[in-house]
Amino acid sequence: MMYKAYQAFTNLHDPVRIFAKASERVSNNWFGNFTLNPMQRLAAHYEQIALLGFTHTRPDFKIYSVINSFGIEQAVDEELVYSTHFCNLVRFTKAGIEGQPKILLVAPMSGHFATLLAGTIKTLLRDHEVYVTDWLNIRDVPLSFGNFDFDSYVEHIITFLKFIGPQTHLMAVCQPTVACLAATAILSEDKSAYVPASLTLMAGPIDVGQSPTKVNELATSKPLSWFEDKLIGTIPRQFNGAGRRVYPGFLQLMAFMSMNPDRHAESFRKLYEYRVSGEAEKADAIHEFYEEYFAIMDLSADFYLQTLKKVFMDRDLPNGKLIFQGRIVNPKCIKKTFLLTVEGERDDICGIGQTLAAQDLCSGLPGYMKSHHLQAGVGHYGVFNGKRWDGQIYPVVRNHIQSAQ
Repeated sequence: MMYKAYQAFTNLHDPVRIFAKASERVSNNWFGNFTLNPMQRLAAHYEQIALLGFTHTRPDFKIYSVINSFGIEQAVDEELVYSTHFCNLVRFTKAGIEGQPKILLVAPMSGHFATLLAGTIKTLLRDHEVYVTDWLNIRDVPLSFGNFDFDSYVEHIITFLKFIGPQTHLMAVCQPTVACLAATAILSEDKSAYVPASLTLMAGPIDVGQSPTKVNELATSKPLSWFEDKLIGTIPRQFNGAGRRVYPGFLQLMAFMSMNPDRHAESFRKLYEYRVSGEAEKADAIHEFYEEYFAIMDLSADFYLQTLKKVFMDRDLPNGKLIFQGRIVNPKCIKKTFLLTVEGERDDICGIGQTLAAQDLCSGLPGYMKSHHLQAGVGHYGVFNGKRWDGQIYPVVRNHIQSAQ
């Protein structure tokens, strides 16, 4: 009923947004050359109406070229190289450049598409060949293709590492840090040729017992049955994934936005002011962020509930109880993978120390193979996107990968 009600509202609201978008375009085309006029203010209002709504369609990555570390602009090729029912593996390369380190960047499956990491990818492309897990919206995946759970997630990472080949560098942003550490431990215990050369864990919940945040407190405030009863919906018949039980992306996004409602309200206020005053570049930056932020995807109920229990409620990994396909995950088995953990000083989703906890769990690694970076002045999103990621965090990541080559 919850999902049907949401979809019914969306079906009613979408024509309003389409009208507002068309009206904004007309207003700008007719009166865009005149500053501080009533039609420009009206166009700014139309823009906000058109932007305020969710879409379930993945945006484009929009990575067409990159400035390398020598200041030379190079064209970028985007290619689908491997597919499963639940994920596409996308490769980004610079035309004519070969032999650079290969990175498998694992995007979070947390209500947004992998395109949220476009800025991360573009920076990494300066010196690397980048593969990205482009997770598919589960509401578009037929139920006949099977279920997707925590083991499926880890298995995908292992499969992709084997496809890319030896000496791949594994990088996780936020939620997949646990799965990436698990995949590395399993491959290490098996003495596989596909053990990652390096592992970079960024702002992820390795041990939520360290500096708990509001997100962590919410996850442990009620029994698992409450989350299953209140937050799990069923995909309606009009979609390919009809009948699947999911944690809807719109609920997850609304939960995140409710943590900082004033910040989002202020962003929309600035969007209006910048647009009316003719500061197009600043307005475009806000618009592009929310256009991406409001593109949402649903999560498999099995994956969501298992992650909630394993990672947040029971803290299986730091307690030595995380299981993958019947096997205990043992990070002590990691002996050949250089480890880097990255955290943000102002992160209100993954508190300080939660990602750093991986350092103690990987006790089989000597000290020179482990490093940590705490970035001052950034929140969760700033760890992997923005000026400080680009100018201060990325050089640390690049040097870490170079050390493992």
